Amino acid sequence: MSIARTVLLLGLPLLFFSSSGLALKKKKKPEKEITQVLELPKDPPLALTAQSQRLVFHVSPLSSKGLLSQQTRDALKALFRSARGANIIRLRAFVAGSGDLRRVSAIVSEEFTERRLGIPVLSTVQVGALPVEGTQVVMESIAAEKKVVNPNGIALISGQPSTMKDPAGPLIAAVREAGFDAASVLRVTCFLSNLDGLGRAREQIAGAFPKAAANFVQLQRASLEDLAECEAVARLKTKPSRPVEFLKPTAGKYSQIAIVAPGKIALTGMQLAFRFQDEDVRLAFGRLAKALEGVDSSLKNAAMTNFYPLTTATADRVRKIRFEFYDPAKPPASTMLLFEGLPSLDAAFGVDVIAVNP
Repeated sequence: MSIARTVLLLGLPLLFFSSSGLALKKKKKPEKEITQVLELPKDPPLALTAQSQRLVFHVSPLSSKGLLSQQTRDALKALFRSARGANIIRLRAFVAGSGDLRRVSAIVSEEFTERRLGIPVLSTVQVGALPVEGTQVVMESIAAEKKVVNPNGIALISGQPSTMKDPAGPLIAAVREAGFDAASVLRVTCFLSNLDGLGRAREQIAGAFPKAAANFVQLQRASLEDLAECEAVARLKTKPSRPVEFLKPTAGKYSQIAIVAPGKIALTGMQLAFRFQDEDVRLAFGRLAKALEGVDSSLKNAAMTNFYPLTTATADRVRKIRFEFYDPAKPPASTMLLFEGLPSLDAAFGVDVIAVNP
């Protein structure tokens, strides 16, 4: 009897097998899920260089739309439009409110990386308030044009101390005394103890320097001091004979104005100092010096310094120690005022520098 007949007699169905024999098809193993690892944002560089005769200066418009992240992105987009293709090399962000200041650095990195642009140096500082309610950030930019826009160089003007009754008066007087045209002033930043006198400050700046990009910030949330201090950048009418010259220098303190000739300069981002002892201050200056050495410059060639201390005691330590690193015979222009906060909770002060590359 055949096998088929036997199977039928047993009441079982006859199975037919393919040419592959008795081998069953193997089930496919489920594919492993690929976990996407997001690349961390790159940190801004410590220092960059540019030609002083190619620098342009802008301030982002004030906006109360959204929270800090959205406002930071919107501010950057506005600065990109203002730059019109010029390479932004330095940003200074003033942040009001309780937002995380560290987000600013991450967003700057993301925005510039997405556009395939070099990340600029960055300083971020917390202030007490900004002129429009709900505004959490305003940003200043320095960009390098492809063409020459400052053929004779630039002047960096220290903060000129005053009161809220006459916030910009001393700056206006300093500019006139130095012989600069009103139209040559490119940017003005006014630091105010409160915004009650904002209208007066705006009126003075607009009347005296109609072409300047203007920025106004309240230094701290609450201050008993009646203070206004405005600093500026101006275009030179005549070319200086040396890479950098100082007007009204006070040895061991600071100069009123630094005159920077056409040529290569170095710009740093903010260097933070942690804790409050003299040695901590020296460590911050040492890191700043290394950043400048990385772009072939030096603290001895500093033209303008901005300090961002949080307490009077820290400011006094900075004043005592800074000329261990600077040239006391050539004190740079400088602005040092007390601010509300910094990107790190244990930071005592921040500092950034513009220096010449001789």
